Amino acid sequence: MINTSYDFDQAILPTGSSLKTNILLRFRADIAESPRRDLNLSLVIDRSGSMAGAALHHALKAAESVVDQLESKDILSVVVYDDAIDTVIPPQSVTDKSALKTSIRKVRAGGITNLSGGWLQGCEHVKSQLDSQKINRVLLLTDGHANMGIRDPKVLTATSAKKAEEGITTTTLGFDQGFNEDLLIGMARAANGNFYFIQSIDEATEVFSIELDSLRAVVGQNLKVTLELADGVSLVDTLSLATVSQNEAGQTVISLGELYEGEDKLLGLSLEITAAAIGDLPVMKLHYSADVIQDEIIQSVSGMADVIAKVGTVEESAIASSSHIILELSRLTIAKAKEIALNLAEHGKHEEAEQILRELIKELRDKGLNENFEIAEEIDQLEYFASRIAQKALGNAGRKELRDQSYQTMNRNRSDLVGRGVTAGDEVYAMSVVNEVGSGVELHCVREAGKLRVKVKSDGYDVSKNVQFPRAIRAEGARYVVEKLELSSDGSFYRVEGTITRLTQPGEPDIFVTRRSSQRVSTGKAAKGPASAADLATTDTVDDKILVQCVKEGSKLRARVVSDGYEPDWNMRFPRTVREEGMLYVVDEVKTAPDGKSYIACGEIKRFVQPGV
Repeated sequence: MINTSYDFDQAILPTGSSLKTNILLRFRADIAESPRRDLNLSLVIDRSGSMAGAALHHALKAAESVVDQLESKDILSVVVYDDAIDTVIPPQSVTDKSALKTSIRKVRAGGITNLSGGWLQGCEHVKSQLDSQKINRVLLLTDGHANMGIRDPKVLTATSAKKAEEGITTTTLGFDQGFNEDLLIGMARAANGNFYFIQSIDEATEVFSIELDSLRAVVGQNLKVTLELADGVSLVDTLSLATVSQNEAGQTVISLGELYEGEDKLLGLSLEITAAAIGDLPVMKLHYSADVIQDEIIQSVSGMADVIAKVGTVEESAIASSSHIILELSRLTIAKAKEIALNLAEHGKHEEAEQILRELIKELRDKGLNENFEIAEEIDQLEYFASRIAQKALGNAGRKELRDQSYQTMNRNRSDLVGRGVTAGDEVYAMSVVNEVGSGVELHCVREAGKLRVKVKSDGYDVSKNVQFPRAIRAEGARYVVEKLELSSDGSFYRVEGTITRLTQPGEPDIFVTRRSSQRVSTGKAAKGPASAADLATTDTVDDKILVQCVKEGSKLRARVVSDGYEPDWNMRFPRTVREEGMLYVVDEVKTAPDGKSYIACGEIKRFVQPGV
């Protein structure tokens, strides 16, 4: 059975004129004691050159953590891909965990990114063990753009939807800063799966655990809601990332995907209602259906619920309080505004995008919602993104954070997934610096569950409380001095008052003294190699340099670039003395040759050695 409930942002709607109102709908599977569902899971992991080093190391550690959390009735397969697709673990019961983890540890970084090939192989493994009573899921992890195989996002998204119709759901995980977030979010949405932005590579294990927790908590799937609107009621907007369509009767059908144990599935709607008389006003009928666990098997259930608004005088409407509903709807409204602003900015409408965010900030403050810490944090995020958009400086990291924040709020109802973002604000590098706290208050910025939080260090304050602090100057590890702190009206968090400066201790290096740059210094000289590859210096990191791979084509050994952003099919001028089939190298720089269709390796060459898991 599915329980439904709803609340309007105005508990009593005013009579006398047409109005716009928001409603929050909740859906929850009513299951007294949900048995854990077995998993049919395929991990599909990018091992292309861009993953070489710490990224792949942490991804494989995360895969091992998945093995540890599975049980003997679960089915697991593991696929790794670069330009070649390899099944490291064919579909099997998770009985010998030690052997499975040993197989994962043997994975090494390789070439370029055939995302479609790896993902489709994972889908085939899940299909071979398909069981409607299990959770059948592919977890696709990548840090780069697909540059081999099927690369068209429309084709991959449509295929993801088709696989979902066959019973195979895809969850996508974007690793670090190089992946295509539009593609991964598109695939996840089309499949009714989940998407995660793994911003710091050491968070991979934590994010995998969140997804496994979600899979264990799935108690219903394929939730669909049809809106039968009453006369005089029209749908203005949907505050959700759900798939919206029309049925033959012209009614709106919303596909909300999975239901999780103990977690409400939220749907916000913005409605236009014509003038109504005082009393109860029928607004719509909700027709819903889903596949849920009943009597320990999956069964289809359906039902209907009436949505009725209370209409009163203007005075009654004014004093009726729905503060907790306003907070929840505000979170959805903020997420929707972020999505709209990003779309406007990417079509060159930066002023309009900034205005939408600034107007929302004012509206939230006018309602006093900045007295709630999470909304106060959202206001800081909106200020940050509005400023970036106005300067046309949102950047790759900012875009990913903005899309992720919008997606997670409108797709899930989990506090540990919303508001994530750990990119250092640019302004931290330009702050005034002091060497002592003096009469001020010392704060420091830490990373907590994918978020940058500011905490109090000085004595006399509650160090467990968060501090509302400008997002633009947050940077993990930074320390600050502020004139004073004030408690919020409810005493749950602190607000900064007065001037903010950055604190550095005498004798300690200042890691924020200048803005760090990823720009490479050009050497301009073609690389020269020693007598053999064995004579090369070694490294287990790539950092901001370029990864090159040696492959055999016919009787020749060819060097090619496997880092993202380069043409993998172009030939490269590379020392022949150090070429060995399958070997990876790290070079300082790769320049385009005068012919415009080949590369030249420049600077020092090192042999890349895969770090152990």
